[in-house]
Amino acid sequence: MRLFFTLILLSAFHLSAQEAPPPLTEYEGRVIAQTMHWKGAEWLMRRVREQEEGPSLMREQLQVKPGMAVCDMGCGSGYHTLPLAEMVGENGKVYAVDAQPEMIEMLKMNIERKGLKNIVPITSLFHDPKLPPNTCDLILMVDVYHEFSHPVQMLAGMRAALKPGGQLVLVEYRAEDDTVPIKPEHKMSKAQINKEMNANGFKLVREYDGLPWQHLMFFGKAGQGDGAAVVK
Repeated sequence: MRLFFTLILLSAFHLSAQEAPPPLTEYEGRVIAQTMHWKGAEWLMRRVREQEEGPSLMREQLQVKPGMAVCDMGCGSGYHTLPLAEMVGENGKVYAVDAQPEMIEMLKMNIERKGLKNIVPITSLFHDPKLPPNTCDLILMVDVYHEFSHPVQMLAGMRAALKPGGQLVLVEYRAEDDTVPIKPEHKMSKAQINKEMNANGFKLVREYDGLPWQHLMFFGKAGQGDGAAVVK
């Protein structure tokens, strides 16, 4: 099994230096949603987001500590990046990754406005997160993973970027809940999330069920940690 995931990682790094593989439209029985265009960035910063999604509560559940190195994958213009930078403090670091250069430019303006020095903006590829290996204590994806056109390659790159004991965190709208007013292709069920994470070398270690609309699920590398704790 270890050899299998090593081969996946090597394949992902090989592809990152060459032409990207064809994008997928489906993965593991799930329709892949289209990436939200950078022109929709204003929606990410909407005032009602706190009421709808509870992002402050979500970030509290991450248990981020000063000095940690975390990644905001699919960071957009920095809605979560900026508070995460304050949480890790001046001795910590936030890798802010987005595949759309326009999002990164908006992020940089927000970083400058806030005067933050501990954020590393990264313009990724759709098949390569461009994260340095063995650098992250935590990688956060908020309503992002379901849009990956190259989920296998992206998960391999993120797996390589996690330190031993590091966690990959998914926040996804609940497909099991018809009252969540989001298009079906932008939702995921717990069963589907686990299916895809398990297929790519990750194991559920913790989950939190107290957000208004979303699942919050924590994954470690397979073979690290035993069982999953559920917090209501």
